[in-house]
Amino acid sequence: MKVVAAFLLAVLGGNTHPSADDIKDILGSVGAEADDERIEFLLREVKGKDITELIASGREKFASVPSGGGAIAVAPVAGGGGAAAAAPAAEAKKEEKVEEKEESDDDMGFSLFD
Repeated sequence: MKVVAAFLLAVLGGNTHPSADDIKDILGSVGAEADDERIEFLLREVKGKDITELIASGREKFASVPSGGGAIAVAPVAGGGGAAAAAPAAEAKKEEKVEEKEESDDDMGFSLFD
């Protein structure tokens, strides 16, 4: 990750085609060790490619990745169990609506500006 970050910093600094030495200089300036294998791998992968196009294609790939936290889909039960299944869902919604009030320490017996 630090090699990619150093590469992107070089590009942002105006160097459209950073070399391995440029990346090593950036990493060395912050005291990070430079791994020659990773630097050469990155440079092989991005050689001849436009960085803005690489970032755009990466964003498209990340857009298709689920990020969790989604709702769970539950299939309705066949037969007469539909009304019974709806009751727990209604109770869950009621519980969500009830918000616990935090105890307030508004003035704690004194005012900040007294």
